[in-house]
Amino acid sequence: MPHIHDSDADAAIRRAGLRVTETRRAVLAAVRPDEHLGADDVFARVRDALPGTSLQSVYNALGDLSGAGLLRRIEPAGHPGRYERRVADNHHHLVCRSCGRIEDVDCVIGQAPCLQPDDTRGFVLDTADVTFWGLCAACAAPADIPQTPTKGTR
Repeated sequence: MPHIHDSDADAAIRRAGLRVTETRRAVLAAVRPDEHLGADDVFARVRDALPGTSLQSVYNALGDLSGAGLLRRIEPAGHPGRYERRVADNHHHLVCRSCGRIEDVDCVIGQAPCLQPDDTRGFVLDTADVTFWGLCAACAAPADIPQTPTKGTR
């Protein structure tokens, strides 16, 4: 885990209008680029760095950092919320139906919101949130089950 006294993290937290706390530093450091972590996973990492931290304080920090735009919360249907650091663009997600793995995928049509509905009904759109569902390469690969030769089959 990156060091929780990272001056870049401190500056980012301040720029977002938040007070710098050990918990916010640790939570921001716990979510590495290209990861999509649940709150329990973040808590496990933060607890290693700050043993006295409570799950509630991690939830509070996740909410604060998400609200300030430093983390993004995604909620694939049927899965708990996950947090990621990639917040500066309008990207989408690939989700494996079998193992739950999540990967980022760039928007296929330019700048946000890269998809437009046929009628916005007066909304001013800024984001399109698309989730692609399927099987990751590991789950889609055929299982290597050794074939047992049979003797004397009738």
